[in-house]
Amino acid sequence: MLKAVASIVAAGTLLWAHGSSASEIKVTLLGTGTPTPRVGSFSASTLVEAGPEKLLFDIGRGSTIRLFQKRIPLGAITAHFITHMHSDHIVGLPDLWLSGWIATPWASRKSPMVIFGPAGTVAMTQNLTKAFSEDIRIREDDEHLPPEAVAFEAKDVEPGLVYDKNGVKVTAIEVNHGEKIRPAFGYVIEYDGKKVVLSGDTKYDERIANAAKGADLLVHEVAIIEPELSKAYPSYRDIEAHHSSPEEAGRIFSLAKPKLAVYSHIVFATKIPVQDVPDQALVERTRATYQGPLVIGRDLTSFVIDGDVSAAGANGEPIKPLEQAR
Repeated sequence: MLKAVASIVAAGTLLWAHGSSASEIKVTLLGTGTPTPRVGSFSASTLVEAGPEKLLFDIGRGSTIRLFQKRIPLGAITAHFITHMHSDHIVGLPDLWLSGWIATPWASRKSPMVIFGPAGTVAMTQNLTKAFSEDIRIREDDEHLPPEAVAFEAKDVEPGLVYDKNGVKVTAIEVNHGEKIRPAFGYVIEYDGKKVVLSGDTKYDERIANAAKGADLLVHEVAIIEPELSKAYPSYRDIEAHHSSPEEAGRIFSLAKPKLAVYSHIVFATKIPVQDVPDQALVERTRATYQGPLVIGRDLTSFVIDGDVSAAGANGEPIKPLEQAR
């Protein structure tokens, strides 16, 4: 019996050991959705693994659950990056911060939570610490958790290089998410001659295309909102005005010419709510301006960049990018 238990513990340890190979970049879409509470599309979050670095970009609803599904300890994330301060990009922060502190195989952060973001990031972490002070006090006293691991190491950043460690460089690029949503960032991740670009939330902005020229992977947001819905709920007109249509995203893809273009943070809204976002409308409208390889991102879709770019679904099955239009 004891041998059996020991085997289970050892297996569990191995299950939680996770990383990319020495030279590759692995990108996993943890959340491809929006504030809409779809069970299959959690809100914005993307994991980038490069060498020893595990970097998380945006911390939307359910990001902790997706990391758990991928067998990546919450405390193993080496740095966190926020694109902008909309709630669907940060609402998962308290969960990841506090759950990642708990002394378990799936958490156990040992040092301060490193986080970079636009103006307001530092203030947010300070206020979260005040808001959860009782939980922190109780766990330090009752569970003897290390106080340094619930601290924040936060920084408000400007466009430019914001992270450079173990050969991994992260550069913030300012994007246009609307006049009143500033600053808003996209991010460029570079490692061992490979490049990934995340657009963040944005209207059509050629700064993304310029940053993504020669990129292996360009992950871009997109929005389709049914006109009837905008009539019934005028706020959707403002939402649509702050995002990229499939035609506009396709123009960015055509200018940048990445090895692979990917949609994530898919704003799809209809008068009659649907649980799943259909591919057809996205693909047809994108093909009006872009003829290259394309993947419609789903939660837990992953990409490995190691010379070529390969894609896999949540179950690990290979995904063939949509063929170029003929």
